[in-house]
Amino acid sequence: MEYLTTADRMIAACLLPLGIWILASGLDDLVPDVVCFYHWLIRKRAARPPTEEELRRKPECKIAIFVPLWREHCVIRKMVEHNIAAINYRSHHLFIGAYPNDSATVAAVEDLQRRYANVHLAMVPHDGPTSKADCLNAIYDQVLRFEKQSNTHFGVVMIHDAEDVIHPDSLRWVNYYSDTHDMVQTPVLPLRTAWWKLTHGVYCDEFCESHTRDMRARQFTGSFIPSCGVGTSFSRKSLEQLGVTKGNHIFEPACLTEDYENGLSLHLLGARQIFVPLSFRNGSFVATREYFPQTFRSAVKQRTRWVMGISLQGWERHGWKGGLMDKYWLWRDRKGLAGNGLSLLTNLIFFYGLSTWIVTKLAGTPWGLGHSAFPSHFAPLYTATTSLGAGRIAVRILCTGRVYGWLFASLVPVRTIYANFINSAATVCAIYRYTKGRLKKKPHAWLKTDHAYPTHAALSEHKRLLGEVLTAAGLLTEEQLYEALKTKPAGTRLGWHLVKLGFLTETQLYSAVSQQQSLQTGRVAPQQVNPNVARGLPWDVIRAWRVLPFKVERGSLFVAGPELPTEEMQQDLKKYTSLEVRFQLITPANFAELTSSLL
Repeated sequence: MEYLTTADRMIAACLLPLGIWILASGLDDLVPDVVCFYHWLIRKRAARPPTEEELRRKPECKIAIFVPLWREHCVIRKMVEHNIAAINYRSHHLFIGAYPNDSATVAAVEDLQRRYANVHLAMVPHDGPTSKADCLNAIYDQVLRFEKQSNTHFGVVMIHDAEDVIHPDSLRWVNYYSDTHDMVQTPVLPLRTAWWKLTHGVYCDEFCESHTRDMRARQFTGSFIPSCGVGTSFSRKSLEQLGVTKGNHIFEPACLTEDYENGLSLHLLGARQIFVPLSFRNGSFVATREYFPQTFRSAVKQRTRWVMGISLQGWERHGWKGGLMDKYWLWRDRKGLAGNGLSLLTNLIFFYGLSTWIVTKLAGTPWGLGHSAFPSHFAPLYTATTSLGAGRIAVRILCTGRVYGWLFASLVPVRTIYANFINSAATVCAIYRYTKGRLKKKPHAWLKTDHAYPTHAALSEHKRLLGEVLTAAGLLTEEQLYEALKTKPAGTRLGWHLVKLGFLTETQLYSAVSQQQSLQTGRVAPQQVNPNVARGLPWDVIRAWRVLPFKVERGSLFVAGPELPTEEMQQDLKKYTSLEVRFQLITPANFAELTSSLL
């Protein structure tokens, strides 16, 4: 006879209703799979992304990139330097929003504004932080003033964050679709991290699945496409239409997820939306890349904002508007309010059952959750839920493996269980904070995520090839590039081979390399070198890394050298200074001139 503890009885009572929920939710999760499979099978040709020739033929419209900031001085300089060098699109400007009481960020943006003609500071008219939407509205006002002063017009507005690595061709794809669509959402993928970083791996899994399957299924079913907050572009016509309906607030300041809000609002206004298919071109996926939270606490903080904005505020503000498919996707966006906790409960019951089964087998005693908890007439239900769960994991493995490889994808089952803990905690926090705000009638605070920017080495695959930079700048013809590639000896750098052939001067080469690597360049005269600063590094360090400190300015130590900076070099230099190290690329001849002047 089986022995049931109180815990066994409670769990046994939960199994049937829990099984029914899992069955319904699992069948619901099959819908996007079926929609995408049907599209792939029947309508594959209609989904063809543009060719390189089609992208090249499309005339460039002016694109304004909005970057809202609050205390982002540590990352914004790297973000702008890298993306201006990497973006393969001429007609773009960056408008960067900052608050008056964030002096470090303002100073960093002002420095960038001095260096780049297409970078502009948009000062929020009051102290912060307020909300991302409020900062975006201030940026939009600055764009209107800039257009009036410069007699220009931006046909498209694109939203990005301070940690974003923009794909070189992303703006070209946006430009291609902008004539026929009011909102274009490009894919977003987390940057690769080590397999043991489970929290960040959860983001990798979820974004791969969502941007391979769910976002496409939304479009195929004619429903709304939510903005992802980054990599989203809007036509000016659609923004002006939003302004009319929202009292001139293009982005809703009271909404914690203004991106989701705008995607839904535009759809309800009849705007045409498209999600750009996740495509692999020229060695990488055309997607915005970034680092997401890498600790449990920071992930819960970010997802608390997502649940509050998408599920709770979205429900409050929009109810169940729209057609049948809109209501269906609203249901999917909100079912996590119950589903996240139930998924975690399912995991806990599974581990409890497994552990008690092992214990009873070792002890030779009856298992409490035996036949009484799993009667034979419930077997079809449990078989169906188990099959649906296994299918869900398999789909996620396929989506993740396509982007990050099958070794990384093999840990999807582990990360899925861990994700249930994160999402459940975020749901509880969101419901608590939302209820507390409603009772006290206070606006919900901006739960801002701390950002980090990738290292120089991690950005290497997102940079344009040197040949592309040279031909785009008119320094090299296609014929000359082809000849150089054909005659370049093994082990020789392309740049130096071009100099040897007489196609480039050393100065032109270093100018192109600095543009490719998003580094400052320019000759440093011996009189510009501060001897006291130059002696800040030991002579053996200067010789080993071929770098020379030459000035301290605005809290940064400027060093010059003829070789590209490596992570090892930067870590070594940090041993000798607490200042931020800024690198300037100079020619070998200029470096020799500087070092000889100090001897």
